[in-house]
Amino acid sequence: MKICFQIISGVMLVIAIFAVGSMLSAFSAASSSATPRSFQLIVSDDVSQNALSVYIGSFIFSIVAEIALKNGFYGEAGYFILFVLTIIVFTIVILTFLRWVERISKLGRLEHTIKKVEGATVEVIKKRLEEPLMGGVPIKKRTDKGIAVFSNQIGYIKYINVDSLQDFAKTADVIISLNCMPGTFTSPDKPILFVISQQGKSPDIDKERLNKAFVIDNSRSFYDDPRFGLIALSEIASRALSPGINDPGTAIAIIGSHVRLFVLWLEKGKKIYPQKIKYDRIEVPEIALDDIFYDAFRPIARDGAGNIEVMLRLQKAFTTIAFIGSDEVKEITLTHSLDAYQRAELVIENKRDLEMLKEECPQTKN
Repeated sequence: MKICFQIISGVMLVIAIFAVGSMLSAFSAASSSATPRSFQLIVSDDVSQNALSVYIGSFIFSIVAEIALKNGFYGEAGYFILFVLTIIVFTIVILTFLRWVERISKLGRLEHTIKKVEGATVEVIKKRLEEPLMGGVPIKKRTDKGIAVFSNQIGYIKYINVDSLQDFAKTADVIISLNCMPGTFTSPDKPILFVISQQGKSPDIDKERLNKAFVIDNSRSFYDDPRFGLIALSEIASRALSPGINDPGTAIAIIGSHVRLFVLWLEKGKKIYPQKIKYDRIEVPEIALDDIFYDAFRPIARDGAGNIEVMLRLQKAFTTIAFIGSDEVKEITLTHSLDAYQRAELVIENKRDLEMLKEECPQTKN
């Protein structure tokens, strides 16, 4: 038994070190081949974290069991229980290792990274569609916006504690109108919210308490910010289209991801969800459709302007989105379609290619 535990402890330590090295290589590959913004998704891979925990746990188990054996802590029943536990631990390690090997072969690869980013964006879009105003109410037009409250930090808003803002608004008998959303860059010159008095008099404002309702960091997060996922995908496409890499196939794959995300956003957006107003004193701005089009398509139109295959696929994507969208979406789509065509027109010299592109451009069809 002692020799068995010595072998397990030695092997588990080696495997744990190997696992850490493999994960670091995968993280580095994801950042260099895709975009550094995808790192937070890759590093949070549940399978890899679970595998590393199992290896380290098995190492600790074998060390503790070996010490207990050397000091004679077990009787005959204890030896039998320890033997059964060792078999169970060994089985868990084998199964975890097989699962981890399958995952580590994908972790860090470009296709896997794109899938992770798209999957995270799908989840946050679904969440936002169910609560487009985060449980609040739409912003009302007023001549007087109220008292502006500025951020005491510089960075990106990762999370807004709307519960805390609602409690403050009830206590002070005010309306709070947000001037930002998760993903917004804040600085001392930009108000994060406005406080509107209900009684027509200037209320007492605890600006420190209001600022504590905003979690601000140096980087954006995928989990409450649907625009960030679109930006990360477009960054992957831009990197693929750079002269040093020259991988238009990846850019075309990203366009496909964008189409799936926009179809989800627009098709699901047509469904009327029962709007549960949890925070009747919090006014929340909506995400502008034009902004998400810029996030998704402008970088690809700019960096892929000289590649006819990418531009053809981009125009086909605009045709699909215009077909399923509302009149507002169609108008925005046609604007971006024309912009992409004009960018290509400045770079592509072959007239036949331009004629093909013009035939696919939704704007030129209307």
